[in-house]
Amino acid sequence: MSSPDGCGVIRRQPGKTGTYHRPTRKGEREQARAKGIDRRAVDALPPPVCPKGIPSGQRGGSTRNLMNAPEVACFHCGQPVPPELTLAVVVNGRSEPMCCHGCRAVASAIVDNGLADYYRHRTALPSGPQEVIPEALRDLALYDHPEIQKSFVVDLAEPEGPVREAVLILEGITCAACIWLNERHLMQLPGVQSVQVNYGTHRARVRWDDAAIKLSRILAEIRLLGYKAHPYSAQTSEELRRKARRLDLRRLAVAGLCAVQVMMMAVALYSGAIHGMERSTRDLLRWVSFGLTLPVMLYSAVPFYSGAWSALRAQRLNMDVPVVVALIAGFLGSAWWTIRGGGTVYYDTVTMFVLFLLSTRFLERGANERSLDAAENLLRLAPALATRVVHGEQTVVPVADLVAGDTILAKPGETIAVDGVVLEGKSNADESLLTGESRPVAKVPGDKVIAGAINQDGPLLMRVDGAGEHTVLAGIVRMLDRAQAEKPRVAELADRVAGYFTAGLLVIVAATAIAWWLLDPAKMFPITLAVLVVTCPCALSLAAPAALAAGGSFLLRRGVLLTKGHALETLSRVNHVVFDKTGTLTYGRPSLQATIPLGRLDAGQCLRIAGALEQASEHPLARAFLKDLDGQSRLPVEDARNIPGEGVSGLVAGTLYRLGNAAVLEGGMSPALPSDCAPPGSSIVWLVAGREVLAAFVLSDEVRPDAQALIGKLAADGIRVSVLSGDDEAAVRHLADALGIAGVYAALRPEGKLGQLQRLQAAGDIVAMVGDGVNDAPVLAAAQVSFAMGGGTQVARSSADIVLLSDHLMEIASAIEVGRGTMSVMKENLAWAVGYNLVAVPFAIMGYLAPWLAALGMSASSLIVVLNALRLRGTPQGN
Repeated sequence: MSSPDGCGVIRRQPGKTGTYHRPTRKGEREQARAKGIDRRAVDALPPPVCPKGIPSGQRGGSTRNLMNAPEVACFHCGQPVPPELTLAVVVNGRSEPMCCHGCRAVASAIVDNGLADYYRHRTALPSGPQEVIPEALRDLALYDHPEIQKSFVVDLAEPEGPVREAVLILEGITCAACIWLNERHLMQLPGVQSVQVNYGTHRARVRWDDAAIKLSRILAEIRLLGYKAHPYSAQTSEELRRKARRLDLRRLAVAGLCAVQVMMMAVALYSGAIHGMERSTRDLLRWVSFGLTLPVMLYSAVPFYSGAWSALRAQRLNMDVPVVVALIAGFLGSAWWTIRGGGTVYYDTVTMFVLFLLSTRFLERGANERSLDAAENLLRLAPALATRVVHGEQTVVPVADLVAGDTILAKPGETIAVDGVVLEGKSNADESLLTGESRPVAKVPGDKVIAGAINQDGPLLMRVDGAGEHTVLAGIVRMLDRAQAEKPRVAELADRVAGYFTAGLLVIVAATAIAWWLLDPAKMFPITLAVLVVTCPCALSLAAPAALAAGGSFLLRRGVLLTKGHALETLSRVNHVVFDKTGTLTYGRPSLQATIPLGRLDAGQCLRIAGALEQASEHPLARAFLKDLDGQSRLPVEDARNIPGEGVSGLVAGTLYRLGNAAVLEGGMSPALPSDCAPPGSSIVWLVAGREVLAAFVLSDEVRPDAQALIGKLAADGIRVSVLSGDDEAAVRHLADALGIAGVYAALRPEGKLGQLQRLQAAGDIVAMVGDGVNDAPVLAAAQVSFAMGGGTQVARSSADIVLLSDHLMEIASAIEVGRGTMSVMKENLAWAVGYNLVAVPFAIMGYLAPWLAALGMSASSLIVVLNALRLRGTPQGN
């Protein structure tokens, strides 16, 4: 049947007679809207034109000539193309006709997103408007929508443009070659700035310039490689893990069931070879074994084929390559002799090899997931919904809809969804999964609360400071992803060696085959097969990742977050630990003991000026002044500046004041203080205007209770300890003597701290730096490995390799022990993997190792490596 189009003229359907007329603007909008094209894009197009010589609305004789013209169908939707229209899109190397600008726009989007195979594989033209756009493109395009991105994309403030970052979960990752292929391909796209894929979690952290490339294009490129990518969520990740586990179990069950049956046949065949068996019976058993081996080869062994193909496509060798060569060679060789009726078959070896490999990988996956449970638990902490309060009315909304400044209600027993500040209410918050601190933390109005904490007692009315990807929890996960994506030098060396090792073993296999072909052709195949099986480098590839995952998991459960991949390796070599004083060895919560006026202003005036100057400071000392001024109106300050290593300055009522340590005293300033005004260990802060010293403030800070135990533990382990501080020497010396610290470096500015650290390194020391403030950032970045206190500044945490989420200093000693234990286990694993091959390969080459025994030995070696690494999950020493 014909149907009227937007022009009021009868439109001709494909393959039918009738007339055609280009739709009007209204009709074109409807057509484009059906195809998913933005109306504004249609409005920008030139006005529709009727076919030449046919006035709009004319029917009858003038249209008959067109009916005789050869009809050209739109390559995209199948509708007729107007004779005068010359729109086209290059698809798969050919210029294809389009019937309208809408189809051209959609087809161009399909081609630009790398989905041109849609046209190659479709079996029919679209039957309705909803099918004009392939489902894959519609789904990917949704991820460019700001409302959709709000829940998983972070906008980064970069000077070069609108840079965004997202965490994706990848399906189909089977080996390190998959990681390499995805990272390399995406980094070649214009606009993609960084890609880090974590093998253990299958999470990909992608950063791109949104002005140069869209997220949908990145997702399409991943799909082109044969993988699927989704925005990461803990629920999705857990669902995919369960799905992968079920699939692994099914493959394992098929392999196990078939292998048992094939082994029964093999026992009969081996017995028949010794005691005699009719040929017809032998052939029957071989054909039954062939039939039982087929499901193993075609279903259970699929992951090995995928891994080998991905590696070869990326022009690399991985451990799946020799596995696949062994499987195919063993199966085809056995099939050949089954058909020919002679020789020896190895169906038992093939099925056992697949069974042992799948069992080892299943156990490895389980061990890896247990090692990553601590990290995954962090991701599951934040709930998806929160109770927003607007003018007293409560509404449950998605966390993604919350913005800074909103007010939410956290009810007793609920997990707090955002970072914020308590406005009303009192309660206790359980932050144990984030900080490792087992005791609940009291929360009162004015206190900060972090997402993921559990509100235990009373309702809390909170102001939202950060939600979604802008919370402390999300920052921890980003640092964790960065650490897991980076590899220490030992692990990188193991990866490189595994590739060369695989290539070398394949050469050995080829040489063995040639040698035995010349010596004894009858033994060539079984010996070559045994060498192929026994030399699979699974244990070597697992040696480093298994140990690193177990060590990192143990530390995370203790409240120690590794933010750089090299941290564990470097910790194992540390021989000198350097501490900052305030906020590190002490709590960083100094109290004001005395205000000593020394000039024209009284103590109260001096204190108010000091409080005004400290309003914008992040230094722990600032809190002492602000606390003493609670409830008082604060003086306005202009041009406030933080002077690293000295203090702060600013204009108060038009006068420039400086507040800080002795560095703010200019030459010739030497104010005298009463001898009894500053108790041992206290710090002096000076208030200066020009060359006039107005006041001295005496502050003291409480030493952390486990500081002395930590210093003693480090000394017992043969590690030197020093303290670098910007405080005056008397206060630093008093603290060092009380704790037993020999190396004391006081009254240092940031550049002085950095210089002293570099002198220690020049002397051959491997230095671990522990700090918490802005002025510690240079030395934290320069040290071979560094710790930042969890309560320290954001700059310090960003510069450090390790973040202490709790206040327990003894975790520093634990981290060093875990680093040593991890490197020890890693070296043991590497030694075992190499040693096993050095011993087993000669036996296999000489023909002393049967193929089935080679399969058993290879699987056992991989299992030993995984179990050895799991020792690290128990104690820091791995015992």
